[in-house]
Amino acid sequence: MGVLDWLVLAAYFALMVGVGLWAKARNRTSKDFFVAGGSMPWWLSGISHHMSGYSAAVFVGYAAIAYDEGFVLYVWWALGITFAMAVGMFLFAPRWPRLRRRLGVISPLEYLRIRYGLPTQQLLAWSGTALKVFDVGAKWTATAVLLDVFAGVPLPVGVLLTGGVTLVYSTIGGLWADALTDLGQFLIQLVAGIVMFVTVLVTMNGVSTIWTMWDDLPEGNSSLFNGQYTLLFVMVYLLINTLSYNGGTWNLAQRFIASPTGSTARKAAGLSAALYLVWPLVMFFPMWAAPIILPGLEDTTQSYALLTQELLPTGLVGLVLAGLFAHTMAMSGSDANAISAVVTRDILPALWRRMRNIDVRTELRVGRISVFAFIAVSIVIALAAESFGGVIGLIILWYGGLVGPIAIPMLLGLLPAFKRCGPVAAITSWAAGLAVFVLTRYVFADQIDALAPDQVTAVQVGGPVVVAIIVYVLIGLVRPWHDAESDALVDALGVDDGPAERVGDVPGSGPATSERA
Repeated sequence: MGVLDWLVLAAYFALMVGVGLWAKARNRTSKDFFVAGGSMPWWLSGISHHMSGYSAAVFVGYAAIAYDEGFVLYVWWALGITFAMAVGMFLFAPRWPRLRRRLGVISPLEYLRIRYGLPTQQLLAWSGTALKVFDVGAKWTATAVLLDVFAGVPLPVGVLLTGGVTLVYSTIGGLWADALTDLGQFLIQLVAGIVMFVTVLVTMNGVSTIWTMWDDLPEGNSSLFNGQYTLLFVMVYLLINTLSYNGGTWNLAQRFIASPTGSTARKAAGLSAALYLVWPLVMFFPMWAAPIILPGLEDTTQSYALLTQELLPTGLVGLVLAGLFAHTMAMSGSDANAISAVVTRDILPALWRRMRNIDVRTELRVGRISVFAFIAVSIVIALAAESFGGVIGLIILWYGGLVGPIAIPMLLGLLPAFKRCGPVAAITSWAAGLAVFVLTRYVFADQIDALAPDQVTAVQVGGPVVVAIIVYVLIGLVRPWHDAESDALVDALGVDDGPAERVGDVPGSGPATSERA
């Protein structure tokens, strides 16, 4: 990287901190900090949802998949998420802001106290928070890998740099800062991605490269399914993505909770789906072309970074690197905000009685401390990422394998078809999914490793979520649960009509404030 590249990157980091400082003035209460006051426009929510859905790991772990296996990356990841969001537009996204309007929730898990009871809510809150620390840690590591390739910055320094900047603007700015930086980062990545796309076309054979280069790539790289990424793998991850992107990943639920109404949340989900359908085709194209431009790479996780250095002049390298940072900082900042909401509104009030009656300013202060602590712990995890299987191991195996059992009671609990699934179903399905993960990952690891590669991933990633769904549904059928308050809540989430917005009305779940009805 040249001096101009460093100046571009420094200007980007300064801009992110500046946005956080600007957004700080808009955060007068915890509601402002965690859900943007429930007034985020649908287009901003949709772009923020899209940007919060992937990180620099795409340009490290996923770049390696694109280099080695080809077009299947778009099939199992981008198309899978597009389908997941198309489903979520009608089933899940509209229900999140309706929860806020009826109960005043500012955390995705607050409603679980009514839906399943306090023990279930706490179980999901604690386990989900612990899991997300590992997920965000993987993203810091991925970003540091890129910085190491570009500028020779040691991995620990890279982790501390990117994590530290995100820590500053997320701690002071809240969801408004996250969403506005998402927008800025989207524009940066749009320019950087188009520059890379056009540069690859010019370097090769022009526009015709889009359809002619596939003959020059390794056999199978143009196929819909390739290597371990078979139809079985794609179907497993389709299920994982449906649960994750519709709110099982808490920061993505926050984008919908911040929407004014269910109809605006539906439009936000539709915009995110459209972006996942189109933008990855541009973004992944240089990664697919990399085996031709940079043949014989030993470490294919470095392919996108090396491609950038090979093709772009000084200044533009810094722009592309800023775009790569944009994804990680967008996703990790929003993760921190969502986890902080859960800690502040769900975990601490259950542990400390005084937290149930604090004023709005104190709650806002606690929220900021929670954001700071979460990002700090995730940075520590990033510094030890290799102990957990590296970037791909953390994201695909750990997070993919465990997000399902946590997300199932959350998402299915919103739907009338599963009203009879109560706390026993929720806790048992979570425990069954966790048990399957431990068994497949550790106890029977040798036997599973002897299977075909796609079957290994399907069993380790898909096994926990499939078992959790089966257990959840079966217990609801065998031991149906009835609760008038829970049933009324689920039934009310089907339409936007309802009581005026209330804040803090979930019994015992959050502080009493002057905003309460």
